[in-house]
Amino acid sequence: MVMNKIARVFKHLVHLVMPHRHVRRPFSTRTLHAIEEAILECEATHVGQLCFAIEGSLGLTALLKGETPRERALEVFSDLRVWDTEHNNGVLIYVLLADRCVEIVADRGISTRVPADEWDAVCRDMEAAFRAGDFKRGARAGTEAIGRLLSKHFPAQQLAARELPARPVIVGGGAAHI
Repeated sequence: MVMNKIARVFKHLVHLVMPHRHVRRPFSTRTLHAIEEAILECEATHVGQLCFAIEGSLGLTALLKGETPRERALEVFSDLRVWDTEHNNGVLIYVLLADRCVEIVADRGISTRVPADEWDAVCRDMEAAFRAGDFKRGARAGTEAIGRLLSKHFPAQQLAARELPARPVIVGGGAAHI
């Protein structure tokens, strides 16, 4: 247990040294653009609002407290105001690179209709693609899978106004960068 905690702290510290480099290598401008396109394409089929956030690592305080990727995803969900959509239909896709973890947080208007195991399956598929080094394919496939779930449960009646940024957000260093 202690060794796992030490190994986790070390992985995060490596990312803290050059946070943007560790994020921009797997999530290049081309990959970020592909994610943005996937969000815009899939949002035409449902009334949900997607937000994709990437974080290289947690801060030292969060690590020492043992903050989990899920707990951090909930913070980012709040910080980026994904919960603040008109119809409570926001969905956050959160990637924590140092832990190689993906979390999906859905607002109350959506979470009651889509079971947690369906979100978890999307997360595990994205993580598998990321482990294989295919961040672009994994991110696009995950975004499209979420789009299919939302289309099934919340089909578009009309094109909804964008309330959240379609471009992925890079989180870290106390600020979010779009």
